[in-house]
Amino acid sequence: MLQESVREIPETKIDTIPAVSSVDFQQTIPRSLVHRAAVSEVFVTDLHILGEGRFEVGAQWPRRHSFFGPRTPVFHDPMLYAETIRQAVLLIAHRAYGVPLSHGFLSDHKEYAVEQTGLATLGRPVDVVLRVTAHEVEFRGKNVGGMRLDFECFRDGRRIGTGSERWRCVSSAVYRRVRGDHFAATPFQAAVLPAVAPASVGRDRVEDVLVAATPTDGTWALRFDPDHAVLFDHPVDHVPGMVLVEGARQAALLAVGDPYALPERADFRFDSYVEFDSECLLVVEADATGPGRTRTVRVDVRQKGTTAASGTLALHLS
Repeated sequence: MLQESVREIPETKIDTIPAVSSVDFQQTIPRSLVHRAAVSEVFVTDLHILGEGRFEVGAQWPRRHSFFGPRTPVFHDPMLYAETIRQAVLLIAHRAYGVPLSHGFLSDHKEYAVEQTGLATLGRPVDVVLRVTAHEVEFRGKNVGGMRLDFECFRDGRRIGTGSERWRCVSSAVYRRVRGDHFAATPFQAAVLPAVAPASVGRDRVEDVLVAATPTDGTWALRFDPDHAVLFDHPVDHVPGMVLVEGARQAALLAVGDPYALPERADFRFDSYVEFDSECLLVVEADATGPGRTRTVRVDVRQKGTTAASGTLALHLS
């Protein structure tokens, strides 16, 4: 059972918190609260309600993970942090704001920034604490319909990252109406496309590759294994946001020619659903190398001639 308490803390952002937090890391929270089918895919461990719109979330990053890395022997994958934020959003929505488990969630915007040193692997699991604040809370009648959650990530008491997610939720009946004919869609409706060489995007297995092998003028097609145990851990009727961001990351790695560049920052906006039954293109434009061996890459996710999502990644070259 989750522990919940109310404590008063200063509202100003701080760079450190006590190295020993009161959140618990002994076990993960129920998988249904983060929309996961496999217990092994749950990273968040605890929630404390600190006050109105203020929370602490505990999470543990595994020493190794079949998909989220580490991408190099010495650094965890930043996408592991992005997935931790996604799970924290759902946990707070369900436990702190009473959003029913049956509701459908829509992400409008997500971003993160994380220090490379904060991703260091030390041969053991890593406990992190997310300090979270809620903003721009929207209501539909008496029920919460969406908000923006801002994040600070602490490791061993030191702040190593920030993040933000803007999300909305709707009842199952409304979601069914919105999705229409696509409500029962599955990943198996997608065309099976050949993958680029896994090593070119820092991967070992072809099933982890999300970029097809035939680029044209900086454009790659999104591809995926519809039976992927992590990306499609539970039933979905459209391409998940995390799949789009990971596909964009892999296309960006190809654009800069560095399969082990770390995406230390990412900022993505989602405008419409990406469907399984139509080609999805990743259009990439990379800037020149900037200070600190960083390259900024913009990726547009296009389907049926329109932009469904877009964003930027700041890649620290290896």
